[in-house]
Amino acid sequence: MTSNAPPRIFCKLRRAAKWARLVARRSRPDAAHYLLQDAIDDVVERLDFMRFEPQRALIVGDWSRHLTGVLKARGVKVDGYCIGELDEELPFPNGGYDLIVHLLGLPTVNDLPGALIHSRNALAEDGIMIASFPGAGSLPQLRDVMMAADGDRPAARVHPMVDHRASADLLQRAGFKRQVVDSHTLRVRFSSLQRLVSDLRDHGLSNALMNSAPHVCRDGLRRAEDAFAQIADQDGKVSESFEMLTLTGWK
Repeated sequence: MTSNAPPRIFCKLRRAAKWARLVARRSRPDAAHYLLQDAIDDVVERLDFMRFEPQRALIVGDWSRHLTGVLKARGVKVDGYCIGELDEELPFPNGGYDLIVHLLGLPTVNDLPGALIHSRNALAEDGIMIASFPGAGSLPQLRDVMMAADGDRPAARVHPMVDHRASADLLQRAGFKRQVVDSHTLRVRFSSLQRLVSDLRDHGLSNALMNSAPHVCRDGLRRAEDAFAQIADQDGKVSESFEMLTLTGWK
């Protein structure tokens, strides 16, 4: 008997736990937040360009509360949830929102089409949903480095990511009457592999796969660090890329 249930790629418990750890990491003075800030800046710029003035908004994933503060200063009533606090694969507990924003975490739900449908259903008529996250094409250097670490036994260490074309199809499938998908590349230079991994943890982008890869052994870590050093520039830094996708759908 076949099942129509989506495959269980991500573990909900691990997903919630890594975002909870993110909150604890925020107390570090050097904690990274540039991907979140990039996503927030994009959302604010988008709202200003559209001259869209929502009355009620739901925000998922704004651990900095920067976007929450911007919207509240404009008189918007905001409901906010951490990643893992709201189950995006179930109907939302409230509805009638003019604006729903997902920051960074949406691609790690197992039923992404269902999550987009639930977002659409929670919108008021003519409401807007915006989701921003790193898409396919992100982290090419890290992928190569981890391939070197694993040698002839490669393991899944980087999440599968949504690409530009699939995003547009997903919005259309979810029933949004208008769909726009934009992307831009954010490049960040890292002086060490450890710093790159630390920054990913600061953003809650570490592993949440249901079947996690085995830990990298000492020899594997040495191979990864050697591979990182080989692609470094003359300043000893590696330029990594994040392809930031922004999905906008109108109900």
